[in-house]
Amino acid sequence: MFSGLPLPTTGTVAQVIQLAVAPVFLLAGIGAFLNVCAGRLARIVDRARGLEPRILASRGDEHDRLLSELRVLDRRMGLVSQAIFLCVLAALLICAVVVLLFAGSLIGAQLGTAIALLFIASMVSIGVGFAVFLFETRIGSRSVRIRSELLEHQAEERD
Repeated sequence: MFSGLPLPTTGTVAQVIQLAVAPVFLLAGIGAFLNVCAGRLARIVDRARGLEPRILASRGDEHDRLLSELRVLDRRMGLVSQAIFLCVLAALLICAVVVLLFAGSLIGAQLGTAIALLFIASMVSIGVGFAVFLFETRIGSRSVRIRSELLEHQAEERD
């Protein structure tokens, strides 16, 4: 299969595995983050589905408020989906890094530049994914705040 290529020694394979451990741990971290994103997306979708019948049954100001909330939820769904995409892309790039580490060792090719570029691209992708997620959480926390008219109404009832 690899005619003319020297077969890697056990020591060489062990060194490559050692090099691949850090990216593999990074994959585990990305997986945990994807789990958080998927859970958040599921909660947003559930909230949106819960609003749909209420929107159809409402009129006037309440209808407009619910429709506005649904628009915010739609935007948040898009942002979480973008964060998921970017994190999955980062994971795929990390997988390519691991593959190239082993391939370079097996065929004796100098793939350091390609590996470095893929790793940089992965870090950019995960960084942008985190930033998008941060932006979504800011939108979510602003939209969940209790409306001041409800707080004022509760205070009036107690007086």
